[in-house]
Parts: sequence; structure tokens; C-alpha cells
Amino acid sequence: MEISAAGHIAVLSSPGMGHLIPLVEFSKRLLHRHRIATTFIIPTDGPLSSAETTFLSALPLSIAAVLLPAVDLHDLPADVKIETRISLTMIRSLPSIRNAIKSLHHRRRLSAFVADLFGTDAFAVAAEFGIPRYIFFASTAMALLLFLLTPELEKTVSGEFWEAPEKFRLPGCVPVHGRDLVDPLQDRKNDAYKWFVHLTKNYRLPEGIILNTFKEMEPGAIEALQKKEIGNPTIYPVGPLIRTGSNPNPDSETRQCLKWLDRQPSGSVLYVSFGSGGTLSHDQTIELAVGLEMSEQRFLWVIKCPDSKPSYFNVKNSDDPLAYLPEGFLDRTAGRGLVVPGWVPQEEILARESTGGFLTHCGWNSTLESVVNGVPMIAWPLYAEQRMNAVMLQEDRRVALRSPEKKLGENRNFVVGRLEIAEVVKELMVEGKEIRDRIRKLQVAGAEAIGENGESAKTLEALAEMWKKTKTTTTKE
Repeated sequence: MEISAAGHIAVLSSPGMGHLIPLVEFSKRLLHRHRIATTFIIPTDGPLSSAETTFLSALPLSIAAVLLPAVDLHDLPADVKIETRISLTMIRSLPSIRNAIKSLHHRRRLSAFVADLFGTDAFAVAAEFGIPRYIFFASTAMALLLFLLTPELEKTVSGEFWEAPEKFRLPGCVPVHGRDLVDPLQDRKNDAYKWFVHLTKNYRLPEGIILNTFKEMEPGAIEALQKKEIGNPTIYPVGPLIRTGSNPNPDSETRQCLKWLDRQPSGSVLYVSFGSGGTLSHDQTIELAVGLEMSEQRFLWVIKCPDSKPSYFNVKNSDDPLAYLPEGFLDRTAGRGLVVPGWVPQEEILARESTGGFLTHCGWNSTLESVVNGVPMIAWPLYAEQRMNAVMLQEDRRVALRSPEKKLGENRNFVVGRLEIAEVVKELMVEGKEIRDRIRKLQVAGAEAIGENGESAKTLEALAEMWKKTKTTTTKE
């Protein structure tokens, strides 16, 4: 059912489910609680994935999506970093972005232009039409502090960040080693570093930055961001926003997976997933499998084909992830473990009573889903800002144990051994009472934050009311 809108905003989203999910949840909340409609503008470098297409086709009528013409990236090398690829997709889409904004503003009189963390080069377009500019930052307050401080750090840090002898002390945060900062800062010679620095220079331009986090999750970092310093945009913490709603027509594999979970004892299953983009090497896949088996704990493992396979492996070209498991593993763990290739409804799995732990890559969407459901974590970060998230979850909030995964700047071929994996799994699942108590307190705090009189809900209401009253300058034709 279409809702009569009291305002309309445009949202510029990078392609990818990890970017779309929190932005859509934000837009749903604006629509259903505050009658503000949204039109998504989505640059592309090719056809959307089937998951993205299905996701966008299920949007409410008052949330629309405009797919821009695909840009040509064939001039990029095969090993280009994802940050460079996304940045160039956004830059090369600017003419199409301008046309979309011009058309929308002419027809709908936009109250605000909201860009995701990669979309800030389009601020010049919004300024041209007099539309207030905002960033939706779908990560932590800790990571946002780093983004805001990067232009200064770029001038003051000599050498590689991972080589810095002292930990970096971001205001209100636990100290973090240079090797645990975001991936683009790990190699100053790579184009991804240059794009990241360029991107962060735009972060003091908008009227505000919307954060998918909440005060009890990151009290020190949010307090530091909200201090009235010259040049700092207004910060709006509105989280936790996670994907809501179950699939009304699940396939047979999904139904079997959930039925299997429902047959397990309360809090007994470790859910293992590295997200839509996370893969392990073949050697690490073997060690993880044997470690899970040695732990003697129940587990549900979402598995993908390894990202590197030794030449001696006789099924190295198989498209079946199960082919890369140790011989006899599935038989030996039958009944106690379930291995699922491909996709599962993560939000439903984490909400199940039998799920007692989450071995996760620490993507922020997954982290918030774990917190909202009160599920403690084993942090196994892989890329992007995930190592920073892991530091915060383990050392500050103490709701996760940290796996000794490979460390950038040290041994790039480091493999976590089976004994270490078995030990950390047993520590969480058997001895993890204190960590469970802490995350359940965060779970309650998160629910209260987005509840009717919660701080995040009030923050979003104030932002929505301001947008409803916004009077933009005359549209330029």
C-alpha cells in the first residue's frame, strides 16, 4: 500500500547488499513512522545480482529505485581493490546521478540528499540544486572518527600505518593497532589508499551524518563525535537498524536448515558465516572444519568455495564448496553439524532459540544482527573495517572473543590452526556465561534505543521533522 508522503528524499547507494540493507531499513522506518518517501539512486558497473534484484523488487510502493546505466570499468586491472572499483563507479556515474537528481527534484521537491559512505563526490550535484546533504554511515562511530581524522593522519603519519610503533588513539575509543585500521590504509602505494583519503576529505561537507549505531553500543565514540567542534557535522545515531521480515516463500533448503535448528537444544549451536563477500583459503577451510569437529560443539556452517586452492588438490576446479571439506567430515559430524553451501536467512538463524554463538567476519550488519538477538560472537575479521570492529567488540564491549586470524603487515599466509579454533569455540559455547550476560544487556539497550521513546527513535524523529519543514532553494533547470 502506498503511503501519502509528507516529504521525499533521494538516497545514493553503492551497489551491493551490504550497502543496500541498512539504507532500506532506514528508509522503511522513515516511511512507516514519519511518512517520508525515498527514491534510491544506484550506480552500477553491470547487472545486479539476483539477490539485489529480489531485494529491490520487494520494496514498499513509496520506496523507489532508479538503476543508473552501467559504467565501463574494463580499463581497471584484474586485481584492483574493491574500494577503487566502487569509487570509480560512483565518479563515472556523476553525469547520470545529476540527471536523476534534477528529475527527482523537479517532480518531488527533495527535502534531503543522503549519500552512503562512498557517494560523497555527488555532494556538488546536491549543492547545485540547493538540496541539504547528509551521509548515511553504515558502520561504527569508531570508524567514522577515523574517516574524519584521516586527512590529518595522512599528513602526520610517516611510513605505513601498520608499521606505526604506537597504537592509534581515536577519541573515546580503545587504542587500535595500525594493522587493525581499515584496509585502504594498509598500503599507501595502492590506489585504494588515494581514493580513501580523497573520500574522507568530503566528510566535513554535509549538514549531518546518520549513524547506524546506538549510544550504549559505542558511548565514548558517540560522545566524541557529538562534541561541538568547528567543522564537525551534526551526528545522528539512529541504530540499530537491521534487516527485518522473513521470507514468506522459503525454498526447501531454507526450510530444512531452520527445521534442523529448531530440533537442537537451546543456545547450543554455533553459527559460522563470513558474509556475502568473505572467503577463506583452502588450507584455512580445512583447519576450520577440523577445529569445529574437534570442539565437539553443534554448528551451522555457511560455506563457500575457497579463494585459493593448492595445486595438488584433486578437486581444485569444483564449483561445489562441499568438495573442499576433509574426507569423511560430513559423515563424522552428521547430526551435530550442518554445512550449507550458498545462502541462508541469517536474521532468522540468529533469532532462533538454539543459536548460542556466531563465528563472524564482523561486518557491521552482521554484528548488529547478533547484538539485536543477544548472540555472543567469535570475531574473525577479513577485510574493510572489520578488524576495527573486532577490536571494539572484544576489548571495549567485551561481547566477542577474538580468533588469532592473520595480521596485515606480519605473515600474510598465516593460517589459524585447528587446536586454536577448537579452543575458542569451546570457550564461547561452554564457558561463555559472562560474555552472554554482557551481550544480553546490549540487546535490551538496543531494543530500548529504537523503541517508541528511545534515544535513537527520538533522533530519527527530530531529523524527519526537520526534513519535512525543509524549504530548498529554487530548482535550477
